[in-house]
Amino acid sequence: MPTAAFSPTPSIERTTGTTIGVAASVPKTATAVGVPVAASGPIDAQLGLDRRRLKTVGFDASTGSTLVVPSADGATVLAVGVGDPGRVDVAGLRNAAAAFARAAGSHARLAFDITGIDALSPDQAAQAVVEGVLLARYTYDPLRRQPRGRDLTRLTVVADAGDKQAVASGVARGRSLAGATQLARDLANTPHSHLNASRLADVATVLAGERSLSVEVFDKEALVEMGCGGLLGVNQGSAEPPRMIKLTYTPSGEPTGRLALVGKGIMYDSGGIALKPGDEVHAQMKNDMSGAAAILAAMAELADLGCTNSVTGYLMCTDNMPSGTAMALGDVITMRGGTTVEVINTDAEGRLVMADALVLATEEPTDAIVDIATLTGACMRALGTQVAGVIGNDQGLVDQIRAAADATDEPVWQLPLEQRYRKELDSTIADIKNLGGANAGAITAALFLAEFVGEIPWAHIDIAGTAQSAGDAGWQTAGCSGFGARLLAELAVHFTAP
Repeated sequence: MPTAAFSPTPSIERTTGTTIGVAASVPKTATAVGVPVAASGPIDAQLGLDRRRLKTVGFDASTGSTLVVPSADGATVLAVGVGDPGRVDVAGLRNAAAAFARAAGSHARLAFDITGIDALSPDQAAQAVVEGVLLARYTYDPLRRQPRGRDLTRLTVVADAGDKQAVASGVARGRSLAGATQLARDLANTPHSHLNASRLADVATVLAGERSLSVEVFDKEALVEMGCGGLLGVNQGSAEPPRMIKLTYTPSGEPTGRLALVGKGIMYDSGGIALKPGDEVHAQMKNDMSGAAAILAAMAELADLGCTNSVTGYLMCTDNMPSGTAMALGDVITMRGGTTVEVINTDAEGRLVMADALVLATEEPTDAIVDIATLTGACMRALGTQVAGVIGNDQGLVDQIRAAADATDEPVWQLPLEQRYRKELDSTIADIKNLGGANAGAITAALFLAEFVGEIPWAHIDIAGTAQSAGDAGWQTAGCSGFGARLLAELAVHFTAP
């Protein structure tokens, strides 16, 4: 296998490589400064333009609109639209800051002035700006001979001197959350030839040592002893061995709650014997480990975010390949805990590897279990590429996920765990089938997973559509999106037992 082209901790190096400061005025070192402009109200004097002149050149101050204002000397000034001044929210400001970072793409030393943002607290505004700028400037360049030249060496958040402490807190939180998404993107963007299950375990081990996590890596022999037939079954066709990576975050004091996270880590999904088409969409199946990447990235930031809950993550990692030893359609495998599964389709493999981990999560004390996976094309067909699906057996837990999704602008939409479809998973020779009928595929997939959690509060997040971004928009950049990393971090920090 080729040597991986990136460091084991790429996003952490990336964010710490950008110096982020707080100042009461634009520093002389900044070469581009963003000045928010609302759709009504006063115009910051830094722009040197009134509203009439801004309108004349076509700048309407809508959220994310930008205008470069010519300057004879000093930093390049950019007007950045933030929309209705009374309705500026974190998501809007995050996207406005992202638009500024792209418009100032040739500049490595940026400043953004939040003194006129009255609709948000200083810490909220600072966090939004840091996330927007860092995420918009993200590039995946390790495999390029020449990087694309979008380096960001310094970002200064300009704020009132009396707000310095609050702004610094927002900056730190924004850095951590942006770092989580950047790491998830790095991992998911890395081709299968550079990142297999064993290498991901190495990356997790390095990160755990640096980020206040404990880690256990389970190889094939250990998985056989544990009876993890789902992960082992999917791995049968691969030349690469599987890995289950168990991460544990323990807060410094008595934990306020206990949360388990389960992630699908299919390093590349060919579909197995049920081979996928060889088209551009399916060429992106290196991102089929985006759920595991999101968990690893989120957990790496929990200490810095001051999480008081204990969090355990299970990353179920293998590729799904066709070969003479691969699972065949109609095979029956035995999962952790003894449930037998008739494999109707080898391309419905994510639920098989996660089922083992769901059972393992129930065997330890936990208040709730959340799984995340690029699970079904049906969810993408229903909700598109901008919204993930969420399904669960406990409304309180689902509501906490929805709140975290709103806070991070990683939107989810609740689908029903409709028991009337459960009979579609009945098998004539095993306890259950791994695939339902032609319709309601996202729901029947969730019903399959629900079989393995018992009565424990549980929710499933399907990111099949949101794991990949077709282009730059808001905080998103083209390629693997890192969707779910900030959502899970936010959920873990604010989690309360349902």
